[in-house]
Amino acid sequence: MSGRIAARCATVTESVTVRLNDRVKELRAQGVDVLDAGGGDPDFDTPAHVTEAAARAMDDGFTHYTASRGLPELRTAIAAKLLRDNGVAVDADTGVLVTPSSKHALFAAFMALLDPGDELLVPTPSWVSYQAMARLAGAVPVSVPLSAKDGFALDRSRLEEHVTPRTKALVLNTPNNPTGRMLTPREAADLEGLALDHDLLIVTDEIYEKLVLDDARHLSIAARPRCADRTVTVNGFSKAYAMPGWRLGWAAGPPDLVAAMLAVHQHTVACAGSFVQSGGLAALTGPQESLRAMADAYADRARLLVAGLNTLPGVRARPPSGTFYVLADIRATGLTDTTFAARLLSEAAVAVTPGSAFGPGGEGHVRLSLTQPPDALKEILARLATFLLTVVPSPA
Repeated sequence: MSGRIAARCATVTESVTVRLNDRVKELRAQGVDVLDAGGGDPDFDTPAHVTEAAARAMDDGFTHYTASRGLPELRTAIAAKLLRDNGVAVDADTGVLVTPSSKHALFAAFMALLDPGDELLVPTPSWVSYQAMARLAGAVPVSVPLSAKDGFALDRSRLEEHVTPRTKALVLNTPNNPTGRMLTPREAADLEGLALDHDLLIVTDEIYEKLVLDDARHLSIAARPRCADRTVTVNGFSKAYAMPGWRLGWAAGPPDLVAAMLAVHQHTVACAGSFVQSGGLAALTGPQESLRAMADAYADRARLLVAGLNTLPGVRARPPSGTFYVLADIRATGLTDTTFAARLLSEAAVAVTPGSAFGPGGEGHVRLSLTQPPDALKEILARLATFLLTVVPSPA
């Protein structure tokens, strides 16, 4: 026996964000008053009509397998939402797949689209799991570091520098975790040209679509006329509807790509939870007022946090356009992002995510979550200020 563990597992490590979340729970269990600005779990409750729909489904005995693709009525609602909100037309029967989380949809997409040795362009900083998923598929993730100087704008020439004959696809995340940046019309046109010129597939993760702040506007790359046939759009319910524990997502795209994902889906999870899908249907087809209310609350919190961060020595932050995160530049403190995060947790009981976890371009930054009420954010700022007194020398 050459080894008990498959070689593919040696190419990935634990998720930094999941490990941090576990550590916060451990410290709290020990009685430590940790303020968690590192996680991505909305602090709002799932809308009542959603939980009621799932409870009714369970009471009615709807607890068995569904069709692997998902409930027909839910797939119809997803297709209608895509056309109405995003200008993306897909066939509900052949172009939509309901999955137990958007994370699984992304994994199924990478497994279905990437062969061993294929290269996946990953603009960074970006969500921690894209590169790990690509490696588990046997592919080669290629980081394309974006620059903090221009607000992490997607630059076609920078992406093109990393294209090789092995490049198969590009993963896009808008609104972006961790930067809070959103795809612009100019960038969408540039990406369309890049994909066409190099025959690339696109996997776009739009899980934060409804968390656009103030007057920002979400754009879907699949709405570009020549991108529709080469794009898999991934989305879900965790962030917009405050349903992270439900584990419900979906993917939509060309029938041949979705069919390949379906095969992966059937041989791994078979289907998403039946009554969970009933809740998802209620979320999409029921009242939507809570979405705007949550987004407005996050926008208010972003203004509070960014203003406070920019008063602290050695720290600078830009307002996000979307998501519920703020990426703060802490390079002027003289600490690396990993040291900063570790010391802040141990010395001030505040959890933040080191930017290097999100790949090249994230170094020297930390991500803070807005999933805390305003009073908690104020306390986080107060603890940061006290912590920085021990880190940043006072002016002579």
